Amino acid sequence: MGNHFHMKKLIKYLIVLLAVLPLTSCNYNSLVEKQQNVDQAWAQVENQYQRRADLIPNLVNTVKGYSTHESETFEKVTLARAKATSITIDADNLTEDNLAKFQAAQNELSQALKSLLAVTEAYPDLKANENFMNLQTQLEGTENRIATERMRYTEAVRDYNTAIKKFPTTIYAGWFGFDAKPQFKAEEGAQRAPEVSF
Repeated sequence: MGNHFHMKKLIKYLIVLLAVLPLTSCNYNSLVEKQQNVDQAWAQVENQYQRRADLIPNLVNTVKGYSTHESETFEKVTLARAKATSITIDADNLTEDNLAKFQAAQNELSQALKSLLAVTEAYPDLKANENFMNLQTQLEGTENRIATERMRYTEAVRDYNTAIKKFPTTIYAGWFGFDAKPQFKAEEGAQRAPEVSF
């Protein structure tokens, strides 16, 4: 009697397992695709922040050519840039804590850039310099692309996080290592790109 009862129970589990397997396989592939979308979106966010970091040395050097007594501002920008570029996050290591550190460093650099651009107000010749105007345009475009790529990342994460929480996917998503991905935290003024036009 006991063996017969256990056999019936085992058969029920096997039937449930066989019924769920095709569903699991289908959803697994979908989750892999959604996770790849998040990873790709994150790579684009990092690319745009790196593009901004690459523009900064030329911008600082151009401003230095017109003002040598703004050394504190130049130092702040240089240090903030060094800190921001030292924090990179592999897509597999996207955690709330890592993203918060990355975002804090990027925000610090944004503030330093605002200070640098404010300094240029005192130098009309600099504002008319073709190289400076070109760098300013590139920086403005980069800030817009950063905002766009952050929005795309946010959408990819929302899609992915929603998918892993839906039933029945939520039952096995954790088994296969599909954990929630972090979002950028909204901060005061974070919706606006730094003002780089004059």
